[in-house]
Amino acid sequence: MTDRERLRTTFGSDAARYHRARPSYPAELFGRLRGPRILEIGPGTGQATLPLTALGHVTAVELSPDLATLARAHAPAADVVVADFDSWPLPGEPFDLVVSATAFHWLDPATRMARCAAALRPGGALAVISTHHVAGGTEQFFVDVQECYERWDPSAPPGLRLPRAADVPREFDDSPKFEEPEFHRYEWDRAYDTEAYVDLLLTYSNHIVLPTRDELVADIRSLIDTRFGGRVVKRYLTQLAVARVRAAGTGRP
Repeated sequence: MTDRERLRTTFGSDAARYHRARPSYPAELFGRLRGPRILEIGPGTGQATLPLTALGHVTAVELSPDLATLARAHAPAADVVVADFDSWPLPGEPFDLVVSATAFHWLDPATRMARCAAALRPGGALAVISTHHVAGGTEQFFVDVQECYERWDPSAPPGLRLPRAADVPREFDDSPKFEEPEFHRYEWDRAYDTEAYVDLLLTYSNHIVLPTRDELVADIRSLIDTRFGGRVVKRYLTQLAVARVRAAGTGRP
């Protein structure tokens, strides 16, 4: 089993925490998307699913049964299917829009673009939403917290610093099946008290599987409480990439 295959199964270990702690997405992002027949890949507990249901009928394919249960409760108008999209049989009727929000990187890179293209009608669109932690917010905390990671995580790069939003690459798989993507970017801040920030950390796959997770979390909790008054602000960059599937016979060689 590869690291990708192993780590992508960790999110359902505490579905309630995932739903409570994970941030949603800027509302204006969804105004750039169109239905009415929508496939969502990797909905988690439905953070993007609910606003997508305002655009049309949503079929959401989720790997974790526990996350899927919460997604059904959060977005009851959606049809949530428990399956691995990499092997899920595509329906006969194609979709107008395929969306993956902070989940596309967990799909098999060898097949994900072809499978998304196969799921779409001619002229349909693939929307890939990614979330990045960038420089800003309580900047000194994110400098100081690196010492905690270097103490407890042997894989932590020394002296790591957050990228500026402008330096985050515009990522979208190159594929002859899709036209050139359009990119839209949204920067925003979210404040966390100590426990909310710890909650968030414990939804990240690399933190969940870390053998020294408890020591790391205790160190970070102490740092926030003693040096930052129990509150930090995290800056996010949400990137939306949208590309239309090419008509048959118009792909690049």
